[in-house]
Amino acid sequence: MRNRFSFKGIFLIFIFFLLIIGSSFCGKAPLGDAEVLPDLPHLSPDYVGVVIPPNIAPMNFVIQEPAERYYVKISSVKGKAIVLNNNNPKVIIPARAWKRLLKANRGSELRIDIAIQDQAGTWSRFPTIINPIAEEEIDGYLAYRLITPAYNNWRIMGIYQRNLETFRERPFLLNRVTENNCMNCHNFCGNDPDNMIFHMRGGKASGMLLLHDGKLAKVNTATDFNKAGAYPSWHPNKNLLALSVNSLILFFHAVGESRDVLDLESDIVVYNIAKNMITTSPQIAAKEFMETFPCWSPNGDYLYFCRSNPLDDYMLEDKRDLKWDQIRYNLMRVSYDAASDTWGEVELLVPAVATKKSATMPRVSPDGKYLLFCLSDYSNFPIYLNSADLYLMDLSNRKFTRLPINSELEETFHSWSSNSRWFVFSSKRDDGMCARPYFSYLDSLGNAHKPFVLPQKDPEFYQTYLMTYNVPEMMIKPFPVNWRKVTRVAFDSKKVVKAQLDPKVKSQIAAKPKEAKPEEKWHPAPQ
Repeated sequence: MRNRFSFKGIFLIFIFFLLIIGSSFCGKAPLGDAEVLPDLPHLSPDYVGVVIPPNIAPMNFVIQEPAERYYVKISSVKGKAIVLNNNNPKVIIPARAWKRLLKANRGSELRIDIAIQDQAGTWSRFPTIINPIAEEEIDGYLAYRLITPAYNNWRIMGIYQRNLETFRERPFLLNRVTENNCMNCHNFCGNDPDNMIFHMRGGKASGMLLLHDGKLAKVNTATDFNKAGAYPSWHPNKNLLALSVNSLILFFHAVGESRDVLDLESDIVVYNIAKNMITTSPQIAAKEFMETFPCWSPNGDYLYFCRSNPLDDYMLEDKRDLKWDQIRYNLMRVSYDAASDTWGEVELLVPAVATKKSATMPRVSPDGKYLLFCLSDYSNFPIYLNSADLYLMDLSNRKFTRLPINSELEETFHSWSSNSRWFVFSSKRDDGMCARPYFSYLDSLGNAHKPFVLPQKDPEFYQTYLMTYNVPEMMIKPFPVNWRKVTRVAFDSKKVVKAQLDPKVKSQIAAKPKEAKPEEKWHPAPQ
């Protein structure tokens, strides 16, 4: 017994001695005596010079500088520094130490010091990376659809949620349990999934799934419009849903990005949940225009949307070819009084004739100060267009500008954090094929700061992951229902709620020209 104890004691003393020597070596030699290099190090993902939420998961990275050994020190004004020293350029930050460091230093700076050792044993150090830590937290959860980037393999998809404070991701619903149908357009009222909708299209589960005040139901919104609702937006009173009704088709180009989407006809309707009634108005469903992408203001006094001339206006003289690359949408808004259910005058905010661009996807910040929207060369479906960029409008003076966070590739599908200080968007900047969720901090002066990609436990994750993140929406808490309950409701044909059409709008619908089959109406010219 004494021999075993003696051996164990000697072993522990030896390990402790090694730790003391290693700690002394790691903490002094690489930074104190190393030559300072002129440039900042290259990291992947690029977490250099970004504003960090104080509650974000560890931002692990790979040092893209050749070396035999790497030394990393992560520190701030308060708390114990995180020190890592090994021969691997992959930096995995201890989660608990990272969380303590960020929590203790809100509003301060996170400093990352990196030194490298060459084959001769000489150390060099890079200038310190300084990442500000914001005072304001980001919403704790992110919802998104994962789908393959290949259009002919779209049947593999699901809606997921990610805890932004950890690396935990779990599916909300996978379409392999709903007959491999399409699921999309998830949307929440005030970033709170207690009131949410999403759509499933195709098969027995097809319909709009509505979670309202704790009750889950499947609603059939197909009416005499003969189109199901899409691109939803919740009114803050939690009783009204604005939806666009679109006829979308996929077509192809011969050069560059082959895919493109065309809207043949579209209007906006409003679904009154309490009355189970769909209504609309000439202001948002005019016969002479196509309207899409509705978005309520935070107080519900305005509905923002996008509007274009009808498809016939873009036909060539022979009425067979279509000037598809000239279809552009204006950014509009119209006032609304929910108490009296009355609409005001339509206002033109961003005219396509002036910008030579097409406006889509307006999203108002929860504090009502800013409008984030997308401009692209044409189309109402910019996710396949390299020209798609994010713009920010100051609603106090209606001035707007292209944000410096844009890349040379697509930036689309953006949404706000509930405190209006963070927004997320989908970007294909990494490889031009797969969209990734990027986050940007908007300061009190309306300046958008350098974005960063969603952190992963393995910093090389995105190099091999071939799914695209679609429609990222931030949530203040996780989904309150699970996939079992959702599928039970989705497949229960006896409990489908059939939405009624307001009799006042039937005459308006009857006056609209009937939709022709796409092949009878146009033939897109090759690009």
